[in-house]
Amino acid sequence: MLVPALWRKKRATAVLLARKRERWLSITRGNSCHVQGSLPCRCRHDRHLDHSLMTPTGKQAGPLAGVRLIEFVGLGPGPFCAMMLADMGAEVIRLHAKDKTPTFSILNTRFDVMARGRRSLAIDLKKPDAVETVLKLIEQADGLIEGFRPGVMERLGLAPEVCHARNPKLIYGRMTGWGQHGPLAQAAGHDLNYVALSGALHAMGSESAPPPVPLNLVGDFGGGGMMLAFGIVCALLEAKTTGKGQVIDAAMTDGAALLSAMFYGFKAGGLWDNTRHSNFLDGAAHFYDNYRCADGKYVSVGAIEPQFYALLREKIGATDAAFDAQNDSAAWPALKEKTAALFALRTRDEWCDLLEGSDACFAPVLDWDEAIDHPHNRARDTFIEIDGVTQPAPAPRFSRTPPAPPASVAAAGEHSEAILRDWGIDEATISGLRASGAI
Repeated sequence: MLVPALWRKKRATAVLLARKRERWLSITRGNSCHVQGSLPCRCRHDRHLDHSLMTPTGKQAGPLAGVRLIEFVGLGPGPFCAMMLADMGAEVIRLHAKDKTPTFSILNTRFDVMARGRRSLAIDLKKPDAVETVLKLIEQADGLIEGFRPGVMERLGLAPEVCHARNPKLIYGRMTGWGQHGPLAQAAGHDLNYVALSGALHAMGSESAPPPVPLNLVGDFGGGGMMLAFGIVCALLEAKTTGKGQVIDAAMTDGAALLSAMFYGFKAGGLWDNTRHSNFLDGAAHFYDNYRCADGKYVSVGAIEPQFYALLREKIGATDAAFDAQNDSAAWPALKEKTAALFALRTRDEWCDLLEGSDACFAPVLDWDEAIDHPHNRARDTFIEIDGVTQPAPAPRFSRTPPAPPASVAAAGEHSEAILRDWGIDEATISGLRASGAI
């Protein structure tokens, strides 16, 4: 629950947004125009748009509209990178290995959220003319994304130098855990290993237990896919000036280390210790931690600044003079116990009534279902629904060039022949690929 005044304000905002959404739906429900003959029109205006100006995925808007990319489908960071770019309006073609069994059963279904917004071409690169066909697509692309172990693309006949000979402006994005070179480049690994090598994993958790296994946010997505997406956009901008493409070596170890930049600076400056759970941002400080409430649920507090800390103390009833020593790390263990005892006196909702929306730097710890329904997330449309699956909306927000809602997830190979035709591959080649079983 929220405090009544704040709740009323947020509720009014949510109602206004709901009315705007209903007006949009009332327009699109009456539309008779369709994208590609089957997808319902997503025009947000009181007139139909010229869908001939849309990308092949039915999108027209977005800051990356007009950019064409090819994604060699993999797991984790590669699809996340491609999703980010497609969310922003880029046309991204998913290139699946034909007849390959997915690692997880939900891949390429409506539950595969990171696959949204892209069409799919399934092709067997071991068949005659398949590699040449892909090179013809690459000739027309602005960039590609691949996440194989170093050397795989070379063995497929799609090495950077081969692709750049066909398209000198191509941005060749490579996503790996250890990088394209270095002693570990050919070793297998996963997010946990890459974060471990960056130094970040050692800093997490309690000093009396092994570092916890974090969700794969730091390596796969923040230090991997997001870094590659950033690199691709940077390289695209540079190519506009020079007319030249380049290779991007995005390693999750590098990205995880970069995300840790502030902590490396803090340690060098004497503000951070290698001992886990002894620093002000790693759970040691009583004013920056999560606390269990009377109902077994949790709340988070992050009152670092003195004025926010004073307000937190006032609202939770931390009147003991011992709390004056906010930044005395020797006092933190005792103050942590006192703070925990105070939060255990009320339920999470009761603390929300008292603290949420204030400057005490407070928020309830929500599970996946609760996060979707929180009034703030609803007011901002932080989550959207596609094919009955609730999922995070594209981010960040753009004032002038907002992207269109992402399209549904495509099945592997769902658009193979349509993509080839749209990208200028002749009918004879398509027939030959079909006859050989390449598509």
